[in-house]
Amino acid sequence: MSEEQVVEAPPVLSERRGRVLLITLNRPQVRNAVNAALAEGVGNALEELDADESLAVGVLTGAGGYFSAGMDLGAFVRGESPWYGDRGFAGIAQRSARKPLIAAIEGFALAGGLEIALACDLIVAARDARMGIPEAKRSLVAAGGALLRMPRRMPYHVVMELALTGDPLPAEQFERFGLVNRLAEPGRAVEVALELAGRLAGNGPLALIASKQILQEQLDWKTTEMWERQAAISGPVFASEDAKEGAAAFKEKREPVWRGR
Repeated sequence: MSEEQVVEAPPVLSERRGRVLLITLNRPQVRNAVNAALAEGVGNALEELDADESLAVGVLTGAGGYFSAGMDLGAFVRGESPWYGDRGFAGIAQRSARKPLIAAIEGFALAGGLEIALACDLIVAARDARMGIPEAKRSLVAAGGALLRMPRRMPYHVVMELALTGDPLPAEQFERFGLVNRLAEPGRAVEVALELAGRLAGNGPLALIASKQILQEQLDWKTTEMWERQAAISGPVFASEDAKEGAAAFKEKREPVWRGR
């Protein structure tokens, strides 16, 4: 086959699994490092997830037995940007999906790879996976969200050690600190994440979106305004057809049929 006939695989794959969208970082030859094309691919996949009413949850993983090594340093040196529009680094760090998103980590999630996982709402990791922010070893800074999100989710001194030494820790340590929701046997992270996604997808889609929005935004709310701000988001859910359907299904002892309205 000539060079002209060689077709590169898409840097990001998306596959529907019922009401779940499985999104795969697909640059295993560079350990799923983030370049411009991958960032755009992730951003487009998140747009697909949010726009399709038949989808309720996303699962984000990496091909080749590892999640992501972070920013593609070769592409960075060439002047290529791993930021995509208003979504930021990797097409996700600054603006993720409106719908719940689960990271499924095998092998390792390092530097920007961990920051991609941190932009998700739940994390499933293989027991033998390693996670960390080694940017300082390259005279870089973990500016894709790790230094902003991790101190809100983990002990301060643990995050400081991770940032200043650059040394990774096993996923089991992150599970003890509460950053990882589920540990999976090696090779089963996606399977466990899909099982978890299925549990979420059985719930009301409007409730999932509103609950995620409240949990994310309430950190910036003042005590005097938090109930009003919550009501503005939760009120339409209580008034929705799905809320009435959920109550009726419970009373009638049947599975609800969600319509997203």
